[in-house]
Amino acid sequence: MGSASGLHQLVDTHYQALYRYAYRLSGTAADAEDLTQEAFGKALARLPQLRDQERAKAWLYRILRNAYLHRVRDQKRHRVVPLDAVGDLPERSAEELPEIEPARLQQALNELDEAFRTPIILYYFDDFSYRDIAEQMNLPIGTVMSRLARGKAYLRSRLVPPEPGENVAAVGDGPRRATDGM
Repeated sequence: MGSASGLHQLVDTHYQALYRYAYRLSGTAADAEDLTQEAFGKALARLPQLRDQERAKAWLYRILRNAYLHRVRDQKRHRVVPLDAVGDLPERSAEELPEIEPARLQQALNELDEAFRTPIILYYFDDFSYRDIAEQMNLPIGTVMSRLARGKAYLRSRLVPPEPGENVAAVGDGPRRATDGM
């Protein structure tokens, strides 16, 4: 079976069933489409391993399930914290910042959503300019600046203890600075 014609035959025969299986596993149409496409992509790369055409459906289901489980493991490893509820924190000067353990910093970075983590890494660790980050991420400069500020505020709230007299309360999805004295 040729690679291109073999894959077309597999897609034509099994796409609907594989998509339904992916939808049941993932629970969303977008994830189901991604998983189905990923499964067929992996199947193309492994097509010579399929010796018995009668087992193609089970083989595709196994590929899709493994792709789904890999995603679930990745999502558990890279827990995401939404930053919508993070308020602005007051700025501190650099000399006041304590040394932060690299492992703690990496853990806090891992908790950031990719939309905030990428600009933080590019700006603070790789010395990209706002413009360079905006071009790379295809975003307006203002959005990059906002994401940097919010990402930095979150990291600061996770890594730097509050100043004496400062009241930081955890509310909802992330820490907020209490402004009413309570």
